[in-house]
Amino acid sequence: MAEGVLSPGVNLEAFSQAIAAIQALRSSVTRVFDCLKDGMRNKETLEGREKGFVAAFQESLHSVSRDLGELERLSNLVGKPSENHPLHNSGLLSLDPVQDKTPLYSQLLQAYKWSNKLQYHAGLASGLLNQQSLKRSANQMGVSAKRRPKAQPTTLVLPPQYVDDVINRIDRMFPEMSIQLSRPNGTSAMLLVTLGKVLKVIVVMRSLFIDRTIVKGYSENVYTEDGKLDIWSKSNYQVFQKVTDHATTALLHYQLPQMPDVVVRSFMTWLRSYIKLFQAPCQRCGKFLQDGLPPTWRDFRTLEAFHDTCRQ
Repeated sequence: MAEGVLSPGVNLEAFSQAIAAIQALRSSVTRVFDCLKDGMRNKETLEGREKGFVAAFQESLHSVSRDLGELERLSNLVGKPSENHPLHNSGLLSLDPVQDKTPLYSQLLQAYKWSNKLQYHAGLASGLLNQQSLKRSANQMGVSAKRRPKAQPTTLVLPPQYVDDVINRIDRMFPEMSIQLSRPNGTSAMLLVTLGKVLKVIVVMRSLFIDRTIVKGYSENVYTEDGKLDIWSKSNYQVFQKVTDHATTALLHYQLPQMPDVVVRSFMTWLRSYIKLFQAPCQRCGKFLQDGLPPTWRDFRTLEAFHDTCRQ
């Protein structure tokens, strides 16, 4: 039999139908992802959007199940071509009439493919390790640690004037937010952010990198007995303790070491969304209170309000 021609055991008509079934299955799967991408649209009420989305999603899944079942049916009709891989004399193993009992040739092909893949990934790993120039010898580590000074990252060392300019620009961006900057312990900056008459936030910064945030109520005391900002005590109210936890999560989300000013501006923009902490309803359940608390979570992209349990 010539190369590229199917063996006589293959049903050509079923093979052609199987190709069409594969195309239909791919189209069905694409419709599923399009449905997930589009989400809930073109409905006035939240209930109508949810019902429409569930109905469309179920219909897409039924189409995938139907096309998959049809493909499995056609695959049984296609037949099995003879394994004709040129692996030197090992190809003679495929002529064994009792291949079901001693599938040596199939196992050999699988081992050959696995060996090629292992060799490919090992080459990639070797190249990456050679680029890093790892030296794990104890003697080399001891000598290099004494002679080679530690390089300080340049992005962490910023002049205080540059930090002041960034904070002043952010302060002018949001009229309802006031920022007071102080340096009680040298060059590290501490911010007292007052958001309307809703809350106050203590932000501890190392250059332009935010290390810690504490959110308290507008009427709560944010100073210690000696007149310094209290960066350790929590708020007396559970709602502001929740917002403090969410602010810590936001610090982990907004990370861009090459552009720290963008990180601070993005965090302040996210923090500004709490100006309606007690006025905005939850975007999922539509309620203002759940377990006695308002929606304390703000989405990092859309800044929409959600209860802590509704966001999941």
